[in-house]
Amino acid sequence: MTDNELHVVFGTGPVGLAVMDDLVRKGTRVRMVNRSGRADVAEGVEVVGGDAADSTFTREVSAGASVVYFALNPPYNRWPELFPSLQAGVLESAASAGAKLIAVENLYMYGPTGGRPLTEDLPYAANTRKGAVRAGMSRELMEADASGKVRVAIGRASDFFGPRVLASAAGEQIFGRAVAGKSAQVAGDPDQPHTYTYAPDIGKGLVVLGEREEALGRAWHLPSPETVTTRRFVEMIFEEAGEPARIQTAPKFVLRVMGLFNPPLREMIEMLYEFEEPFVVDHSDFEQAFGMSATPLRQAIGETVRWYRRVGGD
Repeated sequence: MTDNELHVVFGTGPVGLAVMDDLVRKGTRVRMVNRSGRADVAEGVEVVGGDAADSTFTREVSAGASVVYFALNPPYNRWPELFPSLQAGVLESAASAGAKLIAVENLYMYGPTGGRPLTEDLPYAANTRKGAVRAGMSRELMEADASGKVRVAIGRASDFFGPRVLASAAGEQIFGRAVAGKSAQVAGDPDQPHTYTYAPDIGKGLVVLGEREEALGRAWHLPSPETVTTRRFVEMIFEEAGEPARIQTAPKFVLRVMGLFNPPLREMIEMLYEFEEPFVVDHSDFEQAFGMSATPLRQAIGETVRWYRRVGGD
């Protein structure tokens, strides 16, 4: 990368800001884009507000960029009507600028695997509404790359945690409550193995995809720390917080009742299969191709606990 290279990041949530962190460390010029035009960013980073579904706006804001990152995430209960149009706008911006497009995705498109480890060659077999949305969006990106419209690489991550991460299965309902000495709230079977991804590693991995030509034209599973059961994951958080471990699980029927009054929670219920069978993500392709390993789990948990302490916990 050169100092005057412009990288444009759509999205100022934990993942977009993790991308920013890594780019700033490398001395890259960064422009962040969100709807409001306001974000807590590093010194020298520009923030522009606008509607990413408006291709006129996205083309203007991405003019001159060499890499564009798609890290937007609309409200969970509005994915079908909002998410595809946001991606279309960002894809158009990268194509107009002649920039690489690096998109972050989750793993919903694969659907249940019966406990088989998740690898990038799995078929898209989603049986959920959000999984179908994600599969369609992923196909659109790969078709754009195959047609020559834009050069694309996709980085996929599991449920993530880390500094700034609040709204996640491993967000404030686990970390914030543990730091406050309250019971961590988890869904599904806590004794199933489940891969969790550290948000700063997602940022670093996406930047690697933007740097390496051989990354283009496919999806990659970004590095995640070692997989343990959700119960062990939570116990490690309490150990770092210096509190006795307390775990509270909500049966599915309770979640369904609560979901009547909470649309985002209602949307989460269809994804519970990820927490009811082994959910182990294989990132060996990425590690072998690019030599990047994940932050060890204990270290990543410790850094996250310290962040929650600084911001006041739950």
